[in-house]
Amino acid sequence: MRINKAYPLSGGGISTRQSVLWKLVVKYKYYYLLMLPGLIYFLVFKYIPMIGILIAFKDYKLSLGVMDSAWSGMKWFRILFETEDFWVAFTNTIIISFYRLIFGFPAPIILALLLNEVFSNGIKRLIQTIVYFPHFLSWVVLGGMMFTLLSPSTGILAVFGMESSPIMQPDNFRSLLVWSNIWKEAGWGTIIYLAAIAGINPELYEAGRMDGASRFQLVRYVTIPSIANTIVILLILRTGHILSAGFDQVFILYNPLVYSVADILDTYVYRVGLTMGRYSLAAAAGLFQSVVGLLMLLFSNWLARRMGGSGLW
Repeated sequence: MRINKAYPLSGGGISTRQSVLWKLVVKYKYYYLLMLPGLIYFLVFKYIPMIGILIAFKDYKLSLGVMDSAWSGMKWFRILFETEDFWVAFTNTIIISFYRLIFGFPAPIILALLLNEVFSNGIKRLIQTIVYFPHFLSWVVLGGMMFTLLSPSTGILAVFGMESSPIMQPDNFRSLLVWSNIWKEAGWGTIIYLAAIAGINPELYEAGRMDGASRFQLVRYVTIPSIANTIVILLILRTGHILSAGFDQVFILYNPLVYSVADILDTYVYRVGLTMGRYSLAAAAGLFQSVVGLLMLLFSNWLARRMGGSGLW
């Protein structure tokens, strides 16, 4: 067995391990430089703001600040769980997120499989450009377009004689949220799946064709199993955001007529925290949302590993 003397496997104490670590840092210094912007982003915008969690356990006052405000223990969580509006928002969030998971998650997978079957590179690039484009439009722009197009007086609904817009109908609002989100994000979501498909060994397809497999059978028995790990990992990450039903979209599209089916935890936190000034209650709702998301992420990863998948770790 050959042992690299420059990087001993064990022994040498702390100083030796620090020396080895420093040599590795110097060796891969350019990789660390490439990682630096991302690390700074997460540090500044994700980790440092976590000090705001303390607000959920304090009677927070702007004049005193986070540190000098009095501790309140679990007071705001008790108030939160006794508030009817919170449970309405929680129920709506679960329902909308469930619909998005059932109908929205498979959409980019199916679209990527269809794009992979297009042999003409020119047509394939054209289709990709068309389906990618909505992703780069903000919900402010898309919301304005939807209000105009679905207007019963000036939009396409006027042609069919409809007197009410689906945006104003509680029975149709959730479906409108789900399908409009699929239209906006499905094309962009295909990028990862197309990259995974591009990494599949072409010899697998050749072997399938020699055995007489049809194009559908190649997709079913070669393509899908080859990208299964990618699908599982993205599904795990998606379940971690099960209580994030899309603040931008809902905030732009919802209105008082559909509050009963459209108010979600994100809009609840915004309304209670910023418009009502109940910062501690909003922080408690946000912390509850994050904890549930973390638990769902851990459970999904555990379940994936139990079913024989690789999981995230």
